[in-house]
Amino acid sequence: MTTPWGELALTRFPEDPRDRLRAWDASDEYLLRYLAREGVPLSGTVVVVGDRWGALVTALAEHRPAQITDSHLTQEATRANLSRHGVEPGAVRLLTTQDPPPDRVDVLLVRVPKSLALLEDQLLRLAPAVHAGTVVVGTGMAKEIHTSTLRLFERILGPTRTSLAEKKARLIFCTPDPALERPASPWPYVYTLPDGIGAVSGRTVVNHAGVFCADRLDIGTRFFLEHLPSGGGGPRVVDLGCGNGVVGTAVALADLAAEVLFVDESFQAVASAEATYKANGVPGHAEFRVGDGLAGLPSGSVDLVLNNPPFHSHQATTDATAWRMFTGARRALRPGGELWVIGNRHLGYHVKLRKLFGNSRLVASDPKFVVLKAVKR
Repeated sequence: MTTPWGELALTRFPEDPRDRLRAWDASDEYLLRYLAREGVPLSGTVVVVGDRWGALVTALAEHRPAQITDSHLTQEATRANLSRHGVEPGAVRLLTTQDPPPDRVDVLLVRVPKSLALLEDQLLRLAPAVHAGTVVVGTGMAKEIHTSTLRLFERILGPTRTSLAEKKARLIFCTPDPALERPASPWPYVYTLPDGIGAVSGRTVVNHAGVFCADRLDIGTRFFLEHLPSGGGGPRVVDLGCGNGVVGTAVALADLAAEVLFVDESFQAVASAEATYKANGVPGHAEFRVGDGLAGLPSGSVDLVLNNPPFHSHQATTDATAWRMFTGARRALRPGGELWVIGNRHLGYHVKLRKLFGNSRLVASDPKFVVLKAVKR
């Protein structure tokens, strides 16, 4: 990536030489050009929210910015990109969306996320640290910036306008108004599950902002809950890509002897899963881990993996995440252990499972979803 601060060689995480998706886009380039062209002072506290793969903080590393992200993969990509360019450890402060934000923000740079709820949550968290002199600039591809996006900036921080588009990217300019009366945060959002879905019927769900289907039970998860394996599936169970933890909590309630590991690459998701589990007073043992799938888990250490893999990486449609999850599950399962997967019919997960496991059985289906089972031989 060409920036006013030099040429950068950037990669996503995990690094894959076959991956043709870049670790930056035109919106990152547009923002950096604007900062240099306008001579935006970067000597104060610079905070970058939503940096996809660390492109922005790597370019601005000499100004010692803080990065706030919901993604473990983003943090790992950022660490790798900073190291590749010789940035000393600690020059960039890496924070998660669950960490307290800086007390004062002089320059706030926001890469608009896919989730409007996550943007709302982060702006509300940062608003007390923003002052009248704070430079606030958002960036995103034109298709990612909507009227609702601009209204959110205006409602929480102050008057907002957009730039002209360049290479299908836009900037957002916001003038902070310290006198603005800000709304109370609605996050985390709590609701009660419906009946007829097994052990979690009528139970409580806690969702932090940005978690998929934060205000209701999505139809795919509901279908999965209706067809989970009976008998618990073994003493060691993984809810892989756990989201708000409803599936893993259902297993824990159905089999109090089960040890459930909740794993997701989203800090918001794992916080939601832990809150959901605790809100329901489950007496069993559980572990909550933010990470890259099952990386780091000992081989042959689990009995059952339950998985609803995503098929998007930000705005890109890809099966790379699902393939990595399935591969990790096969390694982590003991012989005879099972991977259960829920997915849209058109995604063809049965082909991948047969290639990896040598088998795949249809457990249940409806016009939109399939539940598949693969057994490690």
